[in-house]
Amino acid sequence: MTAISTIIMAGGLGTRMRSPLPKVLHELCGLPMLAWVVRAAREAGADDVVVVAGPETAEAIAASLPDCRVVVQSPANGTGDAVRVGLAAVPAQAELVVVLSGDTPLIEPETVRRTIAACSDGVGGALVSARLAPPHAYGRIVREGDRVARIVEARDASEDELALDEFNVGLYCFRRTALAAALPRLTSHNAQGELYLTDVIGLLAGDGSGAVAVDEPAPETGEGVNTLAELAEREAALRARILRDHMLAGVRIVDPATTYVDGGVRLEPGCRLEPHVMLRGTTAVGPDSVIGPYAMIDDGTIGEGCRVGPFAYLRPGCTLARGAQVGRFVELKNTNLGERAKVPHLSYLGDTDVGAGSNLGASTITANYDGQRKHRTTIGAGVSTMVHSTLVAPITIGDGAYVAAGSVITEDVEPGALAIARPRQTTKPGYAARVDARRKEGEH
Repeated sequence: MTAISTIIMAGGLGTRMRSPLPKVLHELCGLPMLAWVVRAAREAGADDVVVVAGPETAEAIAASLPDCRVVVQSPANGTGDAVRVGLAAVPAQAELVVVLSGDTPLIEPETVRRTIAACSDGVGGALVSARLAPPHAYGRIVREGDRVARIVEARDASEDELALDEFNVGLYCFRRTALAAALPRLTSHNAQGELYLTDVIGLLAGDGSGAVAVDEPAPETGEGVNTLAELAEREAALRARILRDHMLAGVRIVDPATTYVDGGVRLEPGCRLEPHVMLRGTTAVGPDSVIGPYAMIDDGTIGEGCRVGPFAYLRPGCTLARGAQVGRFVELKNTNLGERAKVPHLSYLGDTDVGAGSNLGASTITANYDGQRKHRTTIGAGVSTMVHSTLVAPITIGDGAYVAAGSVITEDVEPGALAIARPRQTTKPGYAARVDARRKEGEH
């Protein structure tokens, strides 16, 4: 099996983003922009990924993507020099080297696979091209027959070359030996005074090995990100792709226009997402579960046949076992609900374990913070709390116990017991008449 490595160029500072965050670490659908490019490379078969960064951003990129090796290009001297730096870190056994740009989060793994397949024996390299109506800022592809003779960047092109309608998308695959032989011969005789990776294509043609072009029918997948406006545009396209993939796999999404699902979310066939749902991080939803409308889940695990919403918020660390329900205006944090446990409405549970079959009444609150530390609440199986119950942690409510309405529980409740913790009611007959009399006296 051919060993494949990937070099991802991520040295740009992204000054047009007007943000202190490195450009390639801005998130789209829950993952850094660069992570989407890494994912495409790995899904296409890359055994190893090397990211080339500048000295200003290398540390942040390495911290964000610990599964990649980050090397530093300093000083910046163009894309050709970036690949030279990256190639020095590629394992010796790699026969093919894929080169990608770190700011192209829409790149498809299938496009990478087709480019790898095109770099066959006897060919020095392969690149992805697209047909677009000029004018356009991408480099033009100049052909000689079926092979690519060279790539000319727009600012270096003649009028005839600018009229060409075949463009370089910026995705390459090279035979390592051919790339290693070409890189030292690059020159900076161009408008930017830098070493262009695109000039490698002309050198390969001159050596006789040449390069072939792989047509990309959807050129928008190779578009980069240079501003926050473009980031939003790419994220919208990526979100639509994620939702489409889930729907084709058997997930019912009622209104994709108001549904947001991160790239790390797992949805089982048969679950249903109602309008205005946001699933973030590593959330997982089991079959036959219904989420929403108006529900947000961060890093939660939702079992089979559960119901979350409407108007529910599950903060990180929540797990719902089979058949559990979270209803209207309920917030959970770091909480586990057992099978068929219900929190129907107007409640907050933080740092809580709820047993199977328990039913917590409206406005049940676990007071988990004492001002210095967080404490857990344990609620057994088959427990019923009535409206306006406050459970002050740390506390345990035994199996089958009841908590009376309006109670503030500060001590453990034994199994099967009824806990009442509220002032005794006092009723004063005739009070309203006396108040009215005093009011009238005051008017005179």
